[in-house]
Amino acid sequence: MTDIMTLASPPDWQLYRLGQLFRERKEKGSDKDFPPLSVTMSGIVPQLETAAKSDDGENRKVVRVGDYVINSRSDRKGSGGVSAHEGSVSLISIVLEPRNIDPRFAHHLLRSPAFQEEFYRWGHGIVADLWTTRYGDMKNIRLRIPDLATQRQIADFLDRETARIDLLVEKKQRLVGLLGERFNARRNSVFRQIPNSQYRPLRWLLTRICDGPFGSGLTSAHYTDTGVRVVRLQNIKDGGFADGDAAFISEEHYTTLGDHDVKAGDLLVAGLGDEKNKVGRACIAPDGLGPAMVKADCYRVRLKRNLISHHFVAEYLSSDESWPQIDALAKGVTRSRLNLELVRRIRVPVPQMEQQNKIIEQVACERSVFSSASARIIASIARLKEYRSALITAAVTGQIDVSTHAKSGTFDRRLDAIQEKIGA
Repeated sequence: MTDIMTLASPPDWQLYRLGQLFRERKEKGSDKDFPPLSVTMSGIVPQLETAAKSDDGENRKVVRVGDYVINSRSDRKGSGGVSAHEGSVSLISIVLEPRNIDPRFAHHLLRSPAFQEEFYRWGHGIVADLWTTRYGDMKNIRLRIPDLATQRQIADFLDRETARIDLLVEKKQRLVGLLGERFNARRNSVFRQIPNSQYRPLRWLLTRICDGPFGSGLTSAHYTDTGVRVVRLQNIKDGGFADGDAAFISEEHYTTLGDHDVKAGDLLVAGLGDEKNKVGRACIAPDGLGPAMVKADCYRVRLKRNLISHHFVAEYLSSDESWPQIDALAKGVTRSRLNLELVRRIRVPVPQMEQQNKIIEQVACERSVFSSASARIIASIARLKEYRSALITAAVTGQIDVSTHAKSGTFDRRLDAIQEKIGA
């Protein structure tokens, strides 16, 4: 097996196996005595609210401050880091106590993309989703490591320069958020000008409405690689149909169902939501979708086209102006939900068709400006993250001399080049 981590290292760096640099911590404990931690792409943090809670809270791995923790599953590739917290993690994580290696250098070394690929290669499993790497495997990974003084110099360099990149990424992400807020404010102002006297409940405008015929019974066992497209909640986005993450059922299964088909131009409404994806958001079924149906908690709506435009309603339902009444209708314990009757009760503005078309055009123009600007910024963020990963790998494998790299201005010129190329 080729040793990825030693291919480009300076010859004066010492060759080790990982087991010589880290000792596996096998201490077990309870989440009552050792607070639960989450192993994330951003490092080791107090357990996230969204994390799956283990039923076996008495049988967890203890983590001490300064330990390196890595998730052994391939579907969590890149999750790990040196812990600043004492606590406990699930048994699928590997807890390592650094020995003969600077912990901060270890943090960057084991989080580098090169090491993550090496870690994955030493794993075992039937399929990629069930692939795992154990300590017995990873302890044999070969690494070239400089002396402790150089390790600390590299760690200082990476702490400083990755912090600069992270700050720039954070600013750009905030800018995307501000652009989104500006777009939403302008869209809201358009609908706010329509008098309440022009609002009508959806039931007054309906020609037909249906929801997913499976209820909550549609499972992965029903899905096939091709066939009839299943429209799910993740496909319904403010701004348009999200075509990724496609799911299908067989045509034979499809023909046994009733009025459930989705055609291009249909209004699709989400009947379930959370803080990130608002309940009641809507979009239009796109051309080229092929034979399709809606899953549970998704609604296919057809309206009287001589009275109202599907595009107009989709923009209104996705706007903040619709939120107070939808929120009042859809109150739930953890997630807001709309049933078929509640969807019929949603009131929407119904101005003259000429005004609807003007509003659609105005909102589309605002959306185009927002989408274009945010796309450039998001591309810039992706380039910065790529450069960050490459910089870490180059530094921890000795491909660059950080003592001269920092003084040469190479880092600043590279950042400037990314900014200039993306134009954001």
